[in-house]
Amino acid sequence: MRRTCPPGTSRLSRTLVLGTAGLVVAAALTACGDMGKPPVAATSGDTADQVIFGLNHQVTIDGALRTRLLADTAYLFQLSQTSELKHIKVTFFTPEGQESSTLTARRGRYDWRTGDMEARENVVAVTPDGRRLTTSVLKYKRADQSIEGPESFVFDAPQRHLEGEGFTSDPDFKNVTTRRPRKGTLGKVDLGN
Repeated sequence: MRRTCPPGTSRLSRTLVLGTAGLVVAAALTACGDMGKPPVAATSGDTADQVIFGLNHQVTIDGALRTRLLADTAYLFQLSQTSELKHIKVTFFTPEGQESSTLTARRGRYDWRTGDMEARENVVAVTPDGRRLTTSVLKYKRADQSIEGPESFVFDAPQRHLEGEGFTSDPDFKNVTTRRPRKGTLGKVDLGN
């Protein structure tokens, strides 16, 4: 049996209409095929109000540079006034403008209202005179210029070694204390295991 097109319709038009309808059906079937996959979790980059690449934030007190915060990427959240940071470097300065310590970490969080900061993952803090502290989490409180770490840590300085669970310190790492030491050496005094 021979088919004929309605009057005014060419074979080319009919082929285009059928081809387009076939593409729409194929697209719909393909979209429905993904129904069984779980949704992908949102990341900081998906929900941030702003994203800054190459953040350089400097804090001054009475005109003197006190803290410099560098981050490869900063995800800013306006409502909470916080930023999630990647690959951070924080440099602390004395009131006279001398570098007192430098901290690096893979990730961090900065509170723009308070100036408080938290560093996470591979946290390393060093001073120009050779003190070094490593941990997984470090929290800086700007109001009282204090640093604390709730996780295990290792601190080394000339003639001094300290390992423990949790610590507090000043930004210069001159007064590092722990309530739960594991082992250490203070000058010639060995704290044991």
